[in-house]
Amino acid sequence: MAPLATLMMVSCATKHYQLTSVERSRIIIDSRYDQHPDEAAAKYLAPFKQVNDSVMGPIMGRVAHNMHPDRPESDLTNLLSDILVWAAKDYNEQPVLGVYNKGGVRADLTKGEVTYGDILDIAPFENKICFVTLTGEQLMKLFAQIAKRGGEGVSRGAELVITKDGQLVSARLHGQDIDPKAEYRLTTVNYLLEGNDGMTAFTEGTNKVAPEDASNNTRYLIMNYFKDKQSRGEIVDAKVEGRIKVKE
Repeated sequence: MAPLATLMMVSCATKHYQLTSVERSRIIIDSRYDQHPDEAAAKYLAPFKQVNDSVMGPIMGRVAHNMHPDRPESDLTNLLSDILVWAAKDYNEQPVLGVYNKGGVRADLTKGEVTYGDILDIAPFENKICFVTLTGEQLMKLFAQIAKRGGEGVSRGAELVITKDGQLVSARLHGQDIDPKAEYRLTTVNYLLEGNDGMTAFTEGTNKVAPEDASNNTRYLIMNYFKDKQSRGEIVDAKVEGRIKVKE
């Protein structure tokens, strides 16, 4: 008890201080630090590196070119939203649209071999695939919210036209106008299903299916997609194809 009492006494007696300035410096960690490695540190880290490489190093597949997440549309966000639709078959679902938020994509893909570690960098969160039914009216509300954000990842078949200031001009899906009274089955991630990133229209949906097991994490779905392509001798590819267009 004595140390605690002493601490309390000192705290009470301490004078109030004011912050007068803040200084900072930036240390760039690059290859320069590899020129003269610390042998003791390298020896200490060696067993951990071996374990890490065994987990992160396995090659899942190959990608055709560098991919970067961007708005209003990008090759990488297109790919990830398409993967959600691709994975839906394992849940006995047939969604007409997949939505993957750009903010959930935390790394690029680099042309060539893709390891599990690369996929983990892209999808480090515990986001899981889920499904929801929206009416056409609710879907248009969702498209308006996507437009307000300047674009998000939407799967093949979506045709959105938005303005530079975030207004929805028009929306079609698989070549058809949106029927306000019809029902549309969507796949997304549970983070968005909860209405995050400004996409509150998801919370109005019905018939929600949100598996909670870790195996439903998006990184495993992405990994399975790459492995499937690799087993077929195919290289993963995606491109910007006009899913979301900004009206000039």
